[in-house]
Amino acid sequence: MEHAYEVILIGGGPVGMMLAGELALAGIKVCIVERLKETTPFSRALTVHPRTLEILDMRGVKSKLMSTGRPLPRGHFAGLDTPLNFSVLDSTSNYTLFLPQSETEKVLEEWALGLGAEIRREVEALSVHQDEEGVDVQIAGPDGETALRAAYVVGTDGARSLVRKQAGISFEGTDTTFTAILGDAVLSELPSMSVVSRISEKGLASIMPINKHLYRVLIIDPERSHVSKNEPVTYEEFRASLIRTAGSDFGLTEARWLSRFGNATRQADRYRNNRLFLAGDAAHIHFPAGGQGMNVGLQEAMNLGWKLAGAIKGWAPDWLLDSYHTERFPWNTALLRNTEVQTLLLDTTPPIMEMRGMLSKLLSIPEANYQIAAQIAAIDVHYAPDAEAPPHPLNGKRSKDITLRLKNEQQVSVYQLLHKGTFLLLQLNCNEQNEENWEDYRNLQIVSASLDVTDDDWNNVHSALIRPDGHIAWAIPRSNPNSGQTIKEGIARWCGNVTE
Repeated sequence: MEHAYEVILIGGGPVGMMLAGELALAGIKVCIVERLKETTPFSRALTVHPRTLEILDMRGVKSKLMSTGRPLPRGHFAGLDTPLNFSVLDSTSNYTLFLPQSETEKVLEEWALGLGAEIRREVEALSVHQDEEGVDVQIAGPDGETALRAAYVVGTDGARSLVRKQAGISFEGTDTTFTAILGDAVLSELPSMSVVSRISEKGLASIMPINKHLYRVLIIDPERSHVSKNEPVTYEEFRASLIRTAGSDFGLTEARWLSRFGNATRQADRYRNNRLFLAGDAAHIHFPAGGQGMNVGLQEAMNLGWKLAGAIKGWAPDWLLDSYHTERFPWNTALLRNTEVQTLLLDTTPPIMEMRGMLSKLLSIPEANYQIAAQIAAIDVHYAPDAEAPPHPLNGKRSKDITLRLKNEQQVSVYQLLHKGTFLLLQLNCNEQNEENWEDYRNLQIVSASLDVTDDDWNNVHSALIRPDGHIAWAIPRSNPNSGQTIKEGIARWCGNVTE
């Protein structure tokens, strides 16, 4: 048996890289097994949404993406004429970042490697087999076949996931009923940085600039929508479909990447089978409406990483690993439903075209626009409040990046304090001293501060425990008559009774 790891990740796309970084940050010995020689050279997932930018900000990674990406204050729902307004979201990342997946992967790979993660490239996983004490992974690479051993294995290996299949986890849902075409193309007759969106009975064409010379083109061509997604897209087909749906080829001179994809919608019925876990496309697939897929996968990696690390380190309570499925499954179900709705709205029959007009008018109402924008941006994600904690409106919600003022008058943001990936006990305007020795908790950081600017959600908070993924485990009001005991019990429940 070759090298023993604590976690092996099968699949080194963005989700695998994010999870590797999270685990390595917690001091976990983690290895990625990836078939490709290097990160993808293609643009693929082009959109990094607000909640994803927030979680990357919590790890100090967002700034690296911002240096090459293009912030956009607007998004869309099914390409309706009225755009979604991200700029009004209650977030310091109130925009989407237009950035090729190739660049996102490079940044995440650099981050994971810098923290000590190991990546084995040009290596394919052949089988996984778990027992009571660990998981054996049979791999094949340039040096032949060998076996690896780990305490846990996570399948970040896409829609055809080997891990999901060998874990015996069903993948329920619907098959493809139509296909669409994606391409990265040079369009010489379009003015630089142009945006084109056309939908009619002839189909849909959406064109967005990747840079000054290259455009992302999405085509739904009724004449080609029943072609199998396994059939390669030819340059001639791409050009003909673009002319049919948009009325022009816009001076098409080169297509650097072409892909056909379908609207199959499936979800694993569970994200865990003992020592085997699923994340990203291995757990769910859907039509890529609204650019949500990669984003959801990265958010799952953030949810799972610290919980898996806690189990390995020995401090995590038994229920914590199971909460990965219970927290993420409902939100991913909602994701699948919203992509199915968007898919229906891409039909070009007269009734659907009329409905598109009606919905576009509804989105001009700020409250309606905000609700849909928050869903696409994943800003609305919250988890069920801890039943063992005293009730509080913040329990289970995502923490905004509020600015704090420390006792020495230094200003610091909550997301800066989460860079280490630990729990954060935030004590606001608390004069009493805790008698407990919280320094024994290696996974806990304690900060006493005040709000730099008043905030309706936080003004009456005495203390709050913020999870490593930026969600609030619990908060207690200033009126709590027994705050010291409540804090003690809350930390013991979430951070463990036994320290490292």
